[in-house]
Amino acid sequence: MTTASDQPLISFQHLTMEFHQHRVLQDISFDIARGQTITIIGESGCGKTVLLKLMIGLLHPSTGRVTFDGHNLSELPDRELTQQRLRFGFLFQNAALFDSMNVYDNVAFGLREQRRMSEADIRDIVRKRLQEVGLPANAESKKPAELSGGMRKRVGLARALALNPEVMLYDEPTTGLDPIMTDVINELILQVRQRNPVTSIVVTHEMKTVFKVADRVVMLHPLSRLNPGESQILYDGPPDGLKTAPDPRVQQFVEGQARERMLEMTANPA
Repeated sequence: MTTASDQPLISFQHLTMEFHQHRVLQDISFDIARGQTITIIGESGCGKTVLLKLMIGLLHPSTGRVTFDGHNLSELPDRELTQQRLRFGFLFQNAALFDSMNVYDNVAFGLREQRRMSEADIRDIVRKRLQEVGLPANAESKKPAELSGGMRKRVGLARALALNPEVMLYDEPTTGLDPIMTDVINELILQVRQRNPVTSIVVTHEMKTVFKVADRVVMLHPLSRLNPGESQILYDGPPDGLKTAPDPRVQQFVEGQARERMLEMTANPA
């Protein structure tokens, strides 16, 4: 007998996405299990961030479907879709903090919008989450403009975690950070998973992040550079299989080898 825990939490079924006749994703099919940490990698323009937006119903596929916990997101009424989105936390690429609010109010924002807690309870959660991401108490009163890039990312993570999400989505969480702060964010992603049975999806170009946090890696390739009939998914497997993957494009991406790409650019100038 199949139980809910045996079923994938998120499922992409023959998904295609177009914007004004420009196709970004084509015939994508894969499942994400509960509790899994998956990284989605690939060159710019291959549809990684679009895939994240499809996961929470911010976009609807042109064809195919996305299911979350058995629900087809495209078929849900707006009110129910909003309720399902509350089960997600989202760390945006630029943290997406409210510039007019201080750190405390940014983290408290989602809790206040729900109108389910007293201000005293909200205060306890905000301070606990800020402490978990390593921010001192004196950061609470600062505005985003007063923070470093790494601190803004951590505030964004604290805000997402304040709602105790079942699924965490990370969109390029280490972009623009120095190597030390990159590792801090990687450690925080690991700690989130260790503290709670959360499912994590990380879109990244940073291979150190892939090898440190992922249980599984899915690599996409731009449609414009695929041969007819080729799958857009070049790799789907564990991180330690990337360097021995049979498709040379996977190894070239992992190792940052530009030679083949330069040859393509020379043969097909814009």
